[in-house]
Amino acid sequence: MDKFVIRGGNPLLGTIRVSGAKNAALPAMAAALLTEEPVILENVPQVRDIETERKLLAAMGAEVELGFGRAQHRTTICCRKLAAPEASYELVKTMRASTLVLGPLVARCGTARVSLPGGCAIGARPIDLHIKGLERLGAKITQHHGYVEASANRLKGGEVVFDKITVTGTEDLLMAATLAEGETILQNCAREPEVADLADLLNKMGAQIEGAGTPTIRVEGVEKLHGAKHRVIPDRIEAATFLLAGALTGGDLNVSACDPSHLGALLQKLDEVGVKTAHTSESVRVMGDNPLRAADVITEEFPGFPTDMQAQYMALATQAEGTSIITENIFENRFMHALEMVRMGANIKIEGSRAIVRGKTPLSAAAVLASDLRASASLVLAALVAEGETIIDRVYHIDRGYEHIEEKLRGVGAQIRRIGEILPKKAVAPAMRGYSQST
Repeated sequence: MDKFVIRGGNPLLGTIRVSGAKNAALPAMAAALLTEEPVILENVPQVRDIETERKLLAAMGAEVELGFGRAQHRTTICCRKLAAPEASYELVKTMRASTLVLGPLVARCGTARVSLPGGCAIGARPIDLHIKGLERLGAKITQHHGYVEASANRLKGGEVVFDKITVTGTEDLLMAATLAEGETILQNCAREPEVADLADLLNKMGAQIEGAGTPTIRVEGVEKLHGAKHRVIPDRIEAATFLLAGALTGGDLNVSACDPSHLGALLQKLDEVGVKTAHTSESVRVMGDNPLRAADVITEEFPGFPTDMQAQYMALATQAEGTSIITENIFENRFMHALEMVRMGANIKIEGSRAIVRGKTPLSAAAVLASDLRASASLVLAALVAEGETIIDRVYHIDRGYEHIEEKLRGVGAQIRRIGEILPKKAVAPAMRGYSQST
């Protein structure tokens, strides 16, 4: 099981490039199930979740080619023949986004059998909103032995009002509605950029969608979709993680190949805590030469402060003067990283859905355990400013959503390496002394 060994104390300097958004690439890959023709996706990140999705689609009979290189990260998916419209537990258990195949499968094949999801251990993520929505479109839904089974001769357009905002629910129903008979109106939809990106792809495939990125989406169903070529949007969470890393380490870091319009809540918060930023249409520069000030954060659906940045912001809050109150409104069990930061010397108190962070406290190296994808990133950020060498276990979590993060960080001055096993202390120390940006 891989681990990271990180020696803190280096400011991050230079330029770091953002990969494509895995949270946009995953629904885009699922959308390929809606047509017999090839769907070509570019700017696909080389992360573990993408490989899981490839295996999932291939198990159904899809032809999936993944190619990664300097110029482009491309996948070509052809679902000409689907042997089995089923997503097994063995694959779905590792990634909750696997449930995004439910809507496309029942829309195209008239039947689907999908295991209840797994993924990060950050609270309940039921798919009941997906199920209710599909039932509103005429699907018959049953549950047996941990599987959701859906069937419909052809889905019928209708009005779906989500009880609460759901990104994957919006995406799943959006895909299903493209092949439904008549008009579908989706209300209380997620407004995340990833939803709009999916709609952009679907429209290229021949769908008729209006309003994606707003609370109300209208879909006029069509008989058939065709193939398309689409470039996945940049990963706003990866970009935000690197921006916080630059600010936290007192660095001067340019985060390129991103979309600043997707980062409004974070950029506003950086200004509030005293971090200088500058941006172009495709990059953001963060200059962390000012002392950090405490500031509260409340996680909300887009365009609010993203829950996927709460853990990373907590790392920054430990180094800000004063008390920051972080309120988590999206998931009920997303403070597990806090205990690991406390092991490193942070002053954090959890009160229900609030984390009270008192700074500035010096952090020191410790052996810590990653519990989920974003918790992994937060511990990396904390380790970058901790005294000594921090060992982070279970970094397979971070591999689910960050492409070669250790290589990217090492390229801007971080002392970080991946190891397959913990070596005796005498063996590790000399290797760490030889760090350079070219390592």
